[in-house]
Amino acid sequence: MSEYEGSLRINGDSERPMPVEVDLTDDRMRVTAGDIEVADWSRDEFRIQALADGFHVRAEGEEVVLDIREDARFALELGLRTAHPVLRRKMSALLRDDA
Repeated sequence: MSEYEGSLRINGDSERPMPVEVDLTDDRMRVTAGDIEVADWSRDEFRIQALADGFHVRAEGEEVVLDIREDARFALELGLRTAHPVLRRKMSALLRDDA
């Protein structure tokens, strides 16, 4: 699976999160809201950290927070090795189920 549904907000902004789809095909992260492309980064153009309030993505001098419905699969597909405890448990469960 390379497409994920979720929401996006700018870190520190009190605006309501925007529903988005995130595509992780071809070593890229493409974020779209409906027909509008919000972001298109190659894997080496962004940094991502899994925190309790979502995935903090830093790119182009900005930081956005993604709240992904299938957060454990998303984290594993990105190859994340660290996360908050709840997400780590979900990731471990997926790895056990896939084995």
